[in-house]
Amino acid sequence: MDIGSYGENLARKFLEKKGFKLIEKNFKTPRWGEIDLVMRDGDTLVFVEVKTRSGSAAMLYGGPLGSINYHKMKSIQRAAQFFISSKNLNQEAARLDAVSIIVPDTGEPEIEHFPSISKL
Repeated sequence: MDIGSYGENLARKFLEKKGFKLIEKNFKTPRWGEIDLVMRDGDTLVFVEVKTRSGSAAMLYGGPLGSINYHKMKSIQRAAQFFISSKNLNQEAARLDAVSIIVPDTGEPEIEHFPSISKL
């Protein structure tokens, strides 16, 4: 299993412990890439971007979330809007969250959840 898949599984389990329910993982769009996790938090549809880094260089360049720049954010928003329209969920409340995971060389992974990083 690669580091990205490992991180997505950790994030899913972490969010499920917080009461989230998995709807879909690795949802691919024809144009805007992939949504790592689509989950439900109560009545809210949540699109989760998971960023995982490992080893001693994990915190370089802003850590895991440093790679979510303006263009990546726009792609995630468009992918989420595509999901909503393709599943006919236009009346649903929705938000975009991020999960940062650092996998150290030794010890347990550090997981941080950032709710509502952007509006849809």
